[in-house]
Formats: sequence, structure tokens, C-alpha cells
Amino acid sequence: MSKKIKHFGRLLRLPFNRYVALKKIKNLHRKPYKLESIVEKAIDFKTTGFFKIKSVQKESEIQSLALAVSKLKPKNILEIGTCDAGTLFIWANIASKKVITCDIHGNNRRTKFYESFPPENSGCSVKTMIGNSHDAIFKERVKEELAGEKVDFLFVDGDHTEKGVEQDYNDYKDFVRPGGIIAFHDILEKQPTPANQVYYLWERLKNNHEVQEFVDDPKQCGYGIGIIHVPE
Repeated sequence: MSKKIKHFGRLLRLPFNRYVALKKIKNLHRKPYKLESIVEKAIDFKTTGFFKIKSVQKESEIQSLALAVSKLKPKNILEIGTCDAGTLFIWANIASKKVITCDIHGNNRRTKFYESFPPENSGCSVKTMIGNSHDAIFKERVKEELAGEKVDFLFVDGDHTEKGVEQDYNDYKDFVRPGGIIAFHDILEKQPTPANQVYYLWERLKNNHEVQEFVDDPKQCGYGIGIIHVPE
């Protein structure tokens, strides 16, 4: 099937897929829910097309991270790397004011869809920013969006090269308030692709900071989450 035909098919199914996705989110928010169930849904929400919600995460690892973030009672969260918006869905159900998600790719349909992620009356809004997180102008846009406020949590899950993840860390770490946390994904040395090089930065950082690691199995290939506790 050619890309044009496949894209046309997605457009034809778009109204139905949007209806199903929004209804599933509304139904989830209609009744009391536990954080664990939100995380389970975020790994694969069983929605499709432009309204897919999915996350390439080990469930035990992302559950542990979500719990650590929720204990902060965060107002603002910043995420570098949206992908299929699974982790964004989690943060939007935890933050009380704003979640900023940054990605180099994006489209208006998904941007609008992301705004439906927070529960009704939660007070949280989702801001999607499309562009290269390494650009100084993009960083300034994020700063302006925060309007002088700090974030409680920074999730670095974009460029996985050693140089790229290090730049994201250095560029955005000062946006985190004292007592907040910074998290990295794919910290294990054994990875499915050579481009995943977060391990090398993580090994240097954890010698100089208070850290935690959430790893389901030390022998696994890929995954692993590391967090830095920013000093009070």
C-alpha cells in the first residue's frame, strides 16, 4: 500500500477515530480512578490513527516514576519528546496547572487532541510546542510559556544520542524548581539501537547527584528510568 493511499485512509477514518478516542478519555475521567490505571491506559490506550495514545515503557518502571512525580503534587511539568503521547497522558492527569510537551514533529489534529487529556475541572492545560529543543529560540519559547514559573518535573525523552540528551539536560535543567526531579528514559547500557546513548550521560550524572533508578530487570535490553533529585 502506497503512503498516499494509507494517508487517505487515515483521513477517511479520522472522524470516527477521534470520536472513539475522546469518548474513551471522557469515560475514564467520569469515575474515580487510580494513578496505576492511568499509567496502564497510557502504555496502550487502544486508540488508532491520528488519535493513538501509546508509550514504549516498561510498566513497572513508568509506574514507579509516575508515583514519584505525583508525590511532588506538581503544578507544572515539562516533557522533551512527545512521540505517541503516552507519557504526556500520564503527566496531564497529575499536574494541576500546565504540562508543556515538546517534539520535533507534530500536527494540528494531535495538538488539539492533547488538550483533552487532563480531567475536567482539574485546572491543568496542555501546551504542545513543535520544534527542535536544541535551538536557542525554541528554549526561549519554552521559557516564555512558563512566564517566570519553574517546573516541578522535567522528563528528558527526546534525542537519545549522548550529545543530544546532554544538551537537553543542560538547556532545561535550570527550569526545574529546587526540590523537583529530572528523569531520563533508556538509561541502561544494553540498547536495541546504537543511537540510544543515554547511558553514557547517566553514568556521569549519577556520580554527582542524588539519584534513583527504576529498572525492571538489569539484564533487559533497553528501557530503564533514572531520576535526579534537585537539591532544595
